[in-house]
Amino acid sequence: MADQTIKSVNPANGTLIEEFKPHTAGEVDSAIARADAAFASWRKTGFDARARLMQAAAGVLEANSDRYAATMTAEMGKPLNQARAEIRKCAWVCRHYAEHAATYLADEELQSDGRRAFARHLPLGVILAVMPWNFPFWQVFRFAAPTLMAGNTALLKHASNVFRSALNIEEVFREAGFPDGAFQTLLIGSNQVEHVIKDERVRAVSLTGSGPAGGAVAATAGKALKPSLLELGGSDAFIVMPSADLDSALDTALTARTQNTGQSCIAAKRFFVHEDVFDAFRQGFETRFRQLKLGDPMQPDTDIGPLATPDIRDDLVAQIDASVAAGAHLFKAGNALPDTGSWFDPCILTGAPDGTPSTDEEMFGPVANLWKVSGLDDAIRRANASVFGLGSVIFTKDPGEMEQAVNDLQAGATFINAMVASDPRLPFGGIKQSGYGRELAADGIRAFVNRKTVFQA
Repeated sequence: MADQTIKSVNPANGTLIEEFKPHTAGEVDSAIARADAAFASWRKTGFDARARLMQAAAGVLEANSDRYAATMTAEMGKPLNQARAEIRKCAWVCRHYAEHAATYLADEELQSDGRRAFARHLPLGVILAVMPWNFPFWQVFRFAAPTLMAGNTALLKHASNVFRSALNIEEVFREAGFPDGAFQTLLIGSNQVEHVIKDERVRAVSLTGSGPAGGAVAATAGKALKPSLLELGGSDAFIVMPSADLDSALDTALTARTQNTGQSCIAAKRFFVHEDVFDAFRQGFETRFRQLKLGDPMQPDTDIGPLATPDIRDDLVAQIDASVAAGAHLFKAGNALPDTGSWFDPCILTGAPDGTPSTDEEMFGPVANLWKVSGLDDAIRRANASVFGLGSVIFTKDPGEMEQAVNDLQAGATFINAMVASDPRLPFGGIKQSGYGRELAADGIRAFVNRKTVFQA
């Protein structure tokens, strides 16, 4: 109900941080009207003017990095050093699109029977972003920077447990000097998203989140004949072959599984290790898990903070229990957990049989699922036996194995001897139930434009 407040609770200790009053239907309508009005003039600004403001946004992020990072950590438990790194990455994506938007959206000359033909990329209008809590700033900025630089205006519906971060993001664009209405945060629940998408002034929607949320948004957008871009869950495969640099593979595997306390769609979640190096990998993996420091996320040396909510922790425990009951072997890092807060001891599940959460579901927390494989064909077969297709990794020195992995792994990205990571310069997105469309690079700024064909006789 509109008169009820939404509570922000610190997952490290369960204490109340802040309460927010959701926007009323009238306030949402007014925000859409402001965004639509701002678009009428914003679309006519040149790339140089937009770039100056986007560079200013990067400066606001850098100037307020400590405050924004501390808020993220308080709201969803991300270790503070990782929160600061997230702010720096947001500044990077702002600067990237400030510098490259004009090139990405330049007229494209085409062959025809006329005097001239070309494609021009024109903004669509008001774009809605529905975003998750796990990277409260980055998920938004990788949408907002290209969307605004393309000449669109933006509305943000953020996850309810990170509303202060959502308002801080609005502050960034306001302080940078963007026109009123260019970027606005809507403090609304998920049950109000459908109404916003259906509004004729809203021209498209981008969602990062769960499969069910993506399906609901895609259905609403499709019925309204509006473009949508979905970046959904993942259960990324991480393959290790005998020729790999094992220490490098292990160090990368640890970070890829446990950064952001394991709460990342592109985290490596399923590890397929060749039988020739399996025992050494498993021993090294367990040793590294024991060395992780779990504790206060505000401390600079903390590796593992709390999970974002008690429900996420409880769901993860249920998935582990089901996999162990089916025959998986459980290794725990061995941390003593605080009495209050959403804490979870990192663990490794080995040898889970098919049909278990280990093989079939996304585990959103610091749980690694490990299997022994007989060769690359076996690893790829198992990797592809998933409804997800976001990222994938192979560690090998064999060029033939690299080529086979690139061609045969069913994923939106394959990283060789490195962990999956998003980069403003590279297209980002998945296939299968990991979504559709691409963010970042030229693909990201062309996601919400009218690619208009122009023919001159």
